[in-house]
Parts: sequence; C-alpha cells; structure tokens
Amino acid sequence: MQLVASNALKKSFWMEEAEAEMPSNNLTQYAGNHETDVVIIGGGFVGLWSALNIKKLSPNTRVVVLEKDHCGAGASGRNGGMAMSWWPKIGTLTSFCSKEEALFLAKSSEQAIYDLGVFCQKHNIDAEFIQNGWLWTATCQAHLDSWQSTIATCQKLGVTPFEVIPAEKLQQISGSNIHLAGVLEKSNATVQPAKLAKGMARVAVEQGIEIYEQSMVSQIDANNGKNSLTITDPAQQIIGSLTCNKVILATNAWASTIPELLKQFTPVNSSVIASEESLDELEKLGWKDGESITDSQLMVDYYRTTQKGRVVFGKGTGAISYKGIINGVFSHHDQSIDLTIKDFHRCYPSLKNKKITHQWSGPIDRTYDSLPIFGTLKDNPNIIYGIGWSGNGVSPSQLGGKILASLALELDNEWSRCPLVNRQTKSFPSEPFRYVGGNLVRNAVLRKEQREIANLQPRKIDLMFAKLAPAGLEDKS
Repeated sequence: MQLVASNALKKSFWMEEAEAEMPSNNLTQYAGNHETDVVIIGGGFVGLWSALNIKKLSPNTRVVVLEKDHCGAGASGRNGGMAMSWWPKIGTLTSFCSKEEALFLAKSSEQAIYDLGVFCQKHNIDAEFIQNGWLWTATCQAHLDSWQSTIATCQKLGVTPFEVIPAEKLQQISGSNIHLAGVLEKSNATVQPAKLAKGMARVAVEQGIEIYEQSMVSQIDANNGKNSLTITDPAQQIIGSLTCNKVILATNAWASTIPELLKQFTPVNSSVIASEESLDELEKLGWKDGESITDSQLMVDYYRTTQKGRVVFGKGTGAISYKGIINGVFSHHDQSIDLTIKDFHRCYPSLKNKKITHQWSGPIDRTYDSLPIFGTLKDNPNIIYGIGWSGNGVSPSQLGGKILASLALELDNEWSRCPLVNRQTKSFPSEPFRYVGGNLVRNAVLRKEQREIANLQPRKIDLMFAKLAPAGLEDKS
C-alpha cells in the first residue's frame, strides 16, 4: 500500500505560539532499519492518545509514532481549540446505537473533557485549559430552536446536558446582540491545541514511547503477518524501514490517500482567523469568561477568546479538492478566509477596527453523519484506522485513542466492541461525481445560508441540493 506525500501546511497561529513559548521536545528524524510492536502513523491527538493508552494497558509493548511534519502540525494544531462532547450528536448516535450504547458514548465524551483538564494539570501542560462551557446559538430567524430535536432526544434518554439561556443574558455573556437564542452545555472547554499536542508528545516520550518527526511512511507492505514500512524524509528520500505487528492510521484527512477509506469520508476545509490582543475591548463587550460559541449554520461559525484577549474565529467553509488531495485549499484558502472575516465582522461589528494578525485553513475528515469510524483494512487486518472526526476531535480523540489501543492490543472490552467500530455508513461517490457534486452541494448550502442570515427565504433549488450535504457539527434532524 502506497501513501502519497503532500506539501506541508502553512503554520497556524497556535503552532507559532507553541513553538515560541514552550521548550523543544528535541524529537529527531527516524533513521535505520528496526522492529517494534506497534507503529502509529500521525503525531496528532488521535495518534498520541492511542500511544498513551497502549502504554497504559500494556507497558511492555513497544510503540513508535511517526509524524511526517511536527506533532500537532496537522488538524490537531489548526482547529479552534474547542473541547466538545458528543451530546449535540445524540440523535445520530441513537440512529445506530442502542439507548445504553448512545448514553455510554455521549457520557464518555463529556467525561473526557474533565479528564483532559486533569491530564494537563497532572503533567504540567500549560494548554490554557478553560472549562466555562459552550453556547450553541441562533443568529437568524431561520435557525431559532435548531437544538430542539437534540434536547427532545436527551429528555427521552433522561439526561439534561443543555441549559436554555434567555436572549438578554445570552447577548450579555457572548458580547453580541447577533445571538437571538441559545443553549449552554456547561461541560465544554477551550484549549490552546498546539500546546496540548506538544505537551502530549513530551508526556509520551517520558513514558517510553518513541516519536520521530519529519519521518513519513511512504509504503506499507504485508509479509508473513507483519507490516514492513518504508520511511522517507520531507524530500521523499528513503531514510529507513520499520517492521511491526500492528499499524494504526491516525492521519485524519490525510487518510484520503487510501481509496478504501476515502469512500467513507470527504476532506473539507475550514478556515480560521485570529485578531490582535484586545482584553479591554472584550471586557467592554462582556465576553470575558472564556465561553466558546457556535451558530447553527451547516457551514458553522465557531469562535472563542484566548487568555491574552485575542478572538479566534473559524468557519467550516467546506471547500474541497479533486480526489480529496490535501493541497493548498487546506492550508490557506482566500475565498474561505474572506467568508470567515465577513462573519466575524457581522458577529462583532465593534471589532472591525482590530487587526487580524493570523489567518489559515485546515482539513476536516467529514463523514456523512459527522461521527468517526473505526476498523481494519479489508486486505490487511493488522492495519487499524480511526477516521471521520468531522471537526470535533479535540476531546473525543481521547475516546478514539482508547478504541484504537484496544483494537491494536486485540482486547475484548467496551471500547473494541463499541458501535463506532466496523459500523456501516453512507459512502461518498467516486470521482468525478464526488468533486462536481460536492461543489454543487457546497455552493447551494452557501447560497441558502447567506439568504437565511439576511432573513430571506432560500431558493427551492438550493434547499433541495442542501439536503444532500453531510451532517454538520450538530444534529439537524
């Protein structure tokens, strides 16, 4: 199996800040020909949690993490840094899980947020963890009560993770009267994601896990029940090989290089901007307690503040590439950045005079139902994957690490048996239909939501094509 190289992405603000403020982990490039038990491809949240869980469950297991760039340089260090649960997806969970299974996964995802705070404190990781909740809001009449079906499902299950916030209070704590209605999920948190990834890598090394950066796996060959990996440097020159029993693919959207996996998700872009520091201005607005916020668009706006008073504002702009290749669309996409800035200024018009100091894009591995999928490759059961985080992997990646570790160690437990493993999902079409149809749907969604934001009725043809889009961050049923 061949893995195709892609260009390094432009650094996010998070990565630049982490490199400037945290000591180096002194990770080296791989070299030589060696053997180990488990190889994890990808040094982001999923890969690092998988490694840490394997060591916890089986301390004598030898684990090697190979990262083609730097740990956290992919999606893990490019997102909005919002640690969220799966309660907004409870309706989707109940569509393929039993009541007990859906509650187990949703409650586990909520507990994972608290566990993340404990992990950072225990290991002295200054990831700027702040747990002051998430506001799910409506910013136009068409999106009022978008959360009602989710709350109704929660009530049927006997749980109440959401609190309805009166409009006046909502506008006060969010610092913007654009928010017409909303609910609060108290468990949610924010982090500086690149600092978290860098801190996790340090902890992994301290626990005996080998991590190599600037070390890309270009080829995996199966031989007598083992996997032989060819490893190259950024210039695609071979620098060594590694033989192992199990391989975990923790490559997020970069899994698009494997046709079997590309059928199950599509890479879409999301774009983020960061403003200059303005603590006094945020204090005046009233947005001062660190709540994260999203609206109810499918091309969702998501935003939060930082400890130093920046606003980090992102938008799931949904641009795609032919064959899902991770190219410049997922590094810095001008059209997507323009849409993001426009929505930022719409939400916070008083901040229009604040300089936007950083702007970047990143890839999201979006499944049709916006929940991840775990399993093994058909032709090689010793290669395990976890894909489809759909823009919500900061905290749920901890659960992914438990699942992937259990599968790699061939354990029979609640994680290896959970309904996210080997589940059947709707597949995406092959090219050129994927690209042509994906752009058709994306543009329809964009037109529909732009008219809704302006409190205008969308065109029927746009409504028709928009229904074909994959689910967003929250349930929309």
